[in-house]
Amino acid sequence: MKAKAKKPKKIKMKTKKTFAKRSKISGSGKLIVQHNYVSHFAANKSHKQKMHLAKSTTAHDSDYKRDKQLLQG
Repeated sequence: MKAKAKKPKKIKMKTKKTFAKRSKISGSGKLIVQHNYVSHFAANKSHKQKMHLAKSTTAHDSDYKRDKQLLQG
């Protein structure tokens, strides 16, 4: 009798903790992230622009696949 060949174990990717602390999954499954360009050169930005940048937003569709991989764990 031949011995059965063992299947290689699937290697799980660790969650990138730095990204996990800066984002979260919404109830509908969308990825919530913070805006860029908030703190640097704030004096040059209008009050309206700074108010809108302070709010969180959903991740862009082109970044979604990569960002979900960073969160899997």
